[in-house]
Amino acid sequence: MLIWVLSLTHLLNHWFAVPVDELLFALGIHPLHPAHPISNTLTEELMVAAVLVIFFILVRLSLSVEKPGSAQHLAEIVHEFVEGQAGQVMGHGHDPHLPVLTCLLVFILLCNCMGLLPHIETPTSNPVVPLGLALFAFVYYNFNGIRANGIFGYLKHFMGPVGWLAWLMFPIEIISHLARIMSLTIRLFANMFASDLITLIFFSMFPLALPIVGLGLHLFVAVIQAYIFMLLTSIYLAEATAHGEH
Repeated sequence: MLIWVLSLTHLLNHWFAVPVDELLFALGIHPLHPAHPISNTLTEELMVAAVLVIFFILVRLSLSVEKPGSAQHLAEIVHEFVEGQAGQVMGHGHDPHLPVLTCLLVFILLCNCMGLLPHIETPTSNPVVPLGLALFAFVYYNFNGIRANGIFGYLKHFMGPVGWLAWLMFPIEIISHLARIMSLTIRLFANMFASDLITLIFFSMFPLALPIVGLGLHLFVAVIQAYIFMLLTSIYLAEATAHGEH
């Protein structure tokens, strides 16, 4: 599997290194290796994204009420799970956010599970990946908060329920919201990095039976961390899109 990742990374750098470098330079970012700006981690993310796109296309093409296939059953299970969790957290009005929450859950889960493959580093054990996901969640829930309440109505959420304390609560709330980026990033990165490390130790020091236990632990952590990320995003969305004083 590692050979496939390395080969695909090499091809992507051969085809897209120049435009990627130009984009990075335009953003003020100077890659350490301009000839190879695309890393194995990004390649793994693209592979996960491609698998998801293909899966959803197959589900869409094979939709059936009378004879649903296994792919449709799986998609319905995931959808119903996310809908149930979002409904409990957000109440009414969660439907527009289900596609984003579902994609976050499944994408993070598959990235987390990449570490179960031989010699493959879990993409989310690279801090850049959790940071990108955390920034997306941060922008998404704030954007929807502004869209639901208007910019001035949304800013009232940061002022607290007591008017005369607004001068104090506003900067505290701003710092608290910015800290969510760090919280989401560190939680996902630290857990998956530790899980990768434990799995590596199990494989290097113990016979076959115990590494299987390590893989089971990695799978458990992968599922839990994907769920927590999705759940926290839905909580932040519920707070941001709620009407009234907070």
